[in-house]
Amino acid sequence: MNQFLFSILLLISRLPLRILYWFSDIMFFLNYYLIGYRKAVVLENMRNAFPEKSKQEIRKISKKFFSNFCDYLAEMLKAFTISQTESRVRMQHLNQELFHEAKAEGKNIILLSGHVFNWEWFNALATIVPQKDCHPVYRKMSSRFWEKKIKTIRNRFNNKSLEANEVIKHIFRTPNNGDSIYMFVADQTPHVSHVNYGLKFLNQKTPAFIGYDKLSTRMDMVFIYCEMKKVKRGFYQVNYHRIYPDGEKFVEHEVVKKFHGLLENTIRKRPDNWLWSHRRWKYKDAIKTYEE
Repeated sequence: MNQFLFSILLLISRLPLRILYWFSDIMFFLNYYLIGYRKAVVLENMRNAFPEKSKQEIRKISKKFFSNFCDYLAEMLKAFTISQTESRVRMQHLNQELFHEAKAEGKNIILLSGHVFNWEWFNALATIVPQKDCHPVYRKMSSRFWEKKIKTIRNRFNNKSLEANEVIKHIFRTPNNGDSIYMFVADQTPHVSHVNYGLKFLNQKTPAFIGYDKLSTRMDMVFIYCEMKKVKRGFYQVNYHRIYPDGEKFVEHEVVKKFHGLLENTIRKRPDNWLWSHRRWKYKDAIKTYEE
């Protein structure tokens, strides 16, 4: 049954994006006006994040978010078969000289992005950077079938994806010589058993994933923030910003705080383009160490 479903999705993926966006419009109408999937969660998250905004402003942003979310689903499906040429046309990469600087310095790169649409279209980056190995980091799925298929899709364009529980060990075993990039979607919610550190993010006490922070204090790597921007339907820009320490080297949690500050600035500029349906704050009471 899984193979049959995957075959159908693969066939649909080969349709032009303009056709897939018709499906997106239908999904948006059904969900926003009839089904209401996670509508209450989205509204609550936005009200807590933007207490200064009126009910009308929140509803306007939430409606646009659901439209963008449905486009994201269509674009994620297109990622199964999108060509390298089309991917590079639709995702413009700015400030690419940072990758050449890191290569010249002989330092591997940690890319930090948030759940800003469309993070799934980063894959073609591997075709334009001087680094030899690009490693998208993902969370393991419960289904072995879909785990294999999704991993195959993320390994397109010469990527070498790594499961989240393996990536830190892989980084410590790999020479820090400027040949590797590790791509983290870093605003993940840690499992409740791993919630240790939290900070103020979007006006809320927020658990933070800190795996990459251990690298900042132990290894001399380059940390780069990925600022995503939806230019128009089906076209994106990602602008890369290097994160520098305030002193000679990073101190504990410095990269985490700077990443969340940059991400919050991105979200506030285009609030409808972040994944508000995610239950980002469900484990906030489990935080052991908190910083404003």
